[in-house]
Parts: sequence; structure tokens; C-alpha cells
Amino acid sequence: MKQYRYIKSNAFTSGASTGNPAASIFVDEGCLSPEQMLQIAAEHKGFVMETVFCSHSETAACKLTYYSSECEVDFCGHGTIATMYSFVKDDDSFRNTKVLSVETNKKGVISVYNEIDTEDAVYIEAPSPIEHVMNIPIDDIERILTLRKGSIDREGRAIRIIDAGLRTLIVPVSCFEDEVSVYPDVTSLKTFCEGNDIDIILIYSFQVADTSNFAHTRVFAPRFGYLEDPATGSGNSAFANYLLSEKMWDGTPITIEQGGNDRIFNAVKLKTFNGKVLFGGKATTKIQGRYFV
Repeated sequence: MKQYRYIKSNAFTSGASTGNPAASIFVDEGCLSPEQMLQIAAEHKGFVMETVFCSHSETAACKLTYYSSECEVDFCGHGTIATMYSFVKDDDSFRNTKVLSVETNKKGVISVYNEIDTEDAVYIEAPSPIEHVMNIPIDDIERILTLRKGSIDREGRAIRIIDAGLRTLIVPVSCFEDEVSVYPDVTSLKTFCEGNDIDIILIYSFQVADTSNFAHTRVFAPRFGYLEDPATGSGNSAFANYLLSEKMWDGTPITIEQGGNDRIFNAVKLKTFNGKVLFGGKATTKIQGRYFV
């Protein structure tokens, strides 16, 4: 039986918020098969949103492979925050390194920026955005999200599909109360996402609970075995690229509050650097020890 360093931590925590849980398992390259990684992730169902396997890389500081309880995930923002926050903070050889290259299994090499000393956070370079055609009727989107008819802003803001790690349907909702109070049926929403080749759905409002924040978002991810992601790197990265292209944001640092009305809202930091979107935050360790396989 082999054992590996194990951390369960919550990413994007802010104040009393509970963040988004991820498990990080630090393994040897090639020591676990895809089937074993999926089995381990499946055993974490209901405990964390994703499991991240961190291994040696020949070309970067480390390599990250992401799994939900149901499948390998192309990219997981909160899992990257959780893993790299611990990786940088706990490893003396990287503690004072400002920029690290990190290999991902599906999305190539990305940069991680160490801002632990200044902001108690790490920032992740989002994968380059890819735009996809959006031809889903607005009425169908409102219906599947169980939004009140007319809740989607049909006049001033676009509905778009942008992939900045995960293919994200971005939906503007006019009223904050509508946005924070909807809880769609997970089975119906999963069928809708699979039928339209969408990974996640992000709804947003510029009405916020805390006026120091730029916008409020929620992210639904039924394809990965759960209804809602409480704090999301990839979804908010797609949203950041949306804001830039719609000329709603100039790239200076902002904070996005995220979550439904059943929780204290989490905080996702966004900014741009050298023309790239960065998302950032801290992680709070809840469990650490050894994982036996």
C-alpha cells in the first residue's frame, strides 16, 4: 500500500465564507492510472467538488490533473487555487518564487503568480478564451434555469458561450433577487448542458450585496455531478473575458462575489496582466495528512 500527501482545503474563502472545497493529492508521475484517479474522485463525491492530482513535471514546477466524481475535468480553477496555494506556501523552495509555470493535463502550461505575502492569495493565468456560437433560445434558457419570465436582460447585455478552461454559457440577469434565489433541477439542467455541449452555466447581476464588489455570479455545473459550484475560477475567467470584450471592465483588479442565497458569498479576485486574465484567491486548509492507495 502506498501513501501520498493529502490536503482538503476550501478555495476562494473570504471572511466567514466557506469557499469551494477541493482535495489535493500529491503523487508520483504515472503512479495512478486514470481509472484509479476517477475511483478516488468518486469516493470524494459529496465531500469536495473536485480532486486534483499534483505530480512531477519535466517542463514545469508541477503537473495538475483534475477529476470530478464522474469524469476527468479539462480545467478546475478552484482546485488550482487550493492546490497551488498549499504548494507555494508550504514548500520552502517555491515560497519566494513570484511566478511558477504549471503543466495541466488538458490545457497546457499556465502561470501561477505568488501574491501570498502581499494579498494572502495566488493568482492563476486563465487559459486563452475561445468563443462558441450561441444559438439557444432565450426562453429555453429561462425555463431550464427556472428564472422568472423576463428575468434575463434582453436589451443591453449579450448571452455568450466562452471557454476559458470550461465551456461556459454566460447569462445576464437583471434583478439580484432573481439571480440569487433560483435552484434549477439538476437532472434537467444536466440534460440541457449535455444537449448543447455546455460545461457550466454562469448567471450574473451587477446588483451586489457588498458594494465594494464588481458583480455577483452563480455557476451551475450538473455535468460534473453537482448542481452548483460555490466559487469558480474557470467560470469567472470566462466572465472576465466577456466583460473585457463587452467593454464593461478595463482589466484593473476587481472582486466578484459568488453564491446563492443559501450561503455567505465567496470572493473571486480578477485582474489582467500582460493581456491575460488572472483569477485569484486564498485557500483555507481543513484536513491534511496521508492518503493510502
